[in-house]
Amino acid sequence: MNLYWVWILLNVMVWPFSLLYFNHHIDELTARLFGAFLYFVIFFIVPLVERKPNILVTLLSMNAIVTVITLFPYEDGLFNPYIILILSILIAEGFYRLPFSYSIIVGGSGALGLILTVLYSDLEPFVQICIGIYSVLLIMAMMYYKKTKNRSDDLNARYQVLLGEYRELKRRAISEEEIARQEERVLIAHEIHDSVGHKLTALLMQLEMFRLKISSEYKEQVLSFKKLANASLEETRRAVKSLKASDSGGLPGILRLIRKLEMESFIRIHFSVKHGAFTAPLTGEQSFVIYRAVQEALTNIMKHSQAREAEITFEAPGGGVFRFEISNPIRDNNKYQEGFGLTSMRERLEKFGGDLEVFKTEEQFVVTGFIKIGYGGLE
Repeated sequence: MNLYWVWILLNVMVWPFSLLYFNHHIDELTARLFGAFLYFVIFFIVPLVERKPNILVTLLSMNAIVTVITLFPYEDGLFNPYIILILSILIAEGFYRLPFSYSIIVGGSGALGLILTVLYSDLEPFVQICIGIYSVLLIMAMMYYKKTKNRSDDLNARYQVLLGEYRELKRRAISEEEIARQEERVLIAHEIHDSVGHKLTALLMQLEMFRLKISSEYKEQVLSFKKLANASLEETRRAVKSLKASDSGGLPGILRLIRKLEMESFIRIHFSVKHGAFTAPLTGEQSFVIYRAVQEALTNIMKHSQAREAEITFEAPGGGVFRFEISNPIRDNNKYQEGFGLTSMRERLEKFGGDLEVFKTEEQFVVTGFIKIGYGGLE
């Protein structure tokens, strides 16, 4: 848009001087004013058809013809030097706006009009030759500019494509790194809870049983051991909560993990999200448990089905439970026996008031499960 105003400024500066250069009577002035008016009408139409080169080259060539007709030295042979500036502006605009082949047409029209005007004028042969040389050099300079500009635009386009791909790879790397970090946090939290937490709980129970059996002189010492073990258990729970505090929960986090699994396993997954599943307030642990259940279901799909696609549906009907279903087409009717993986996932879901169900029809293998939102946890 800034360059458009430059074109306007150049034309507005040159045209008044070109009209005032002549000493003519009122009729001739009226004809030349009409020519200038027609020139600017076409000039203001040009930006509207900038993306249509066929129309644009016609308009610019018409403006070159209008300029020559308007400023042509008719009977007196008086050459108007401002026609050189106006046609130079038109040629430059053509090479700037149009592809190379089209800009040659505008440049040829302007140069031909200038040469005809010069030949019809009363200029000396030497001056006519100089103006002819100027026209040729102008066309050559514009051709060189156009080729340089095309090369520069091509390099810039390639640079922008490479820059976009680099930014996309960088975002993907950061995203995958964050997902891996979140998975690691949740995994560490589970390991601490399942190993250290359970062992400390068992130690507390054994200390209590031991305290009931021993004599009173050692009970106070055992009680201090019990308090120390209880404090350790509380510290463990706080550490687990701290690890999970920055974990990204909710369905968006689950979908990111599943998309990553989809790329790694080469399975085509179709998602269906219903009934407020996106806004369900899942914690990081709940999200991780659902993801693991989906992962285990997809693993079973790869084991028991030749199909490399699956449909996953998420929904949170009523906002009280979060439900998921994984299904895929099957081609055989072999008997299915539930393995350790799905049994373990069922136990995980039961900690959140949920359940897991696996069944097989003649056409589909289906894994469905649910958890209660806001239920259970590591406590």
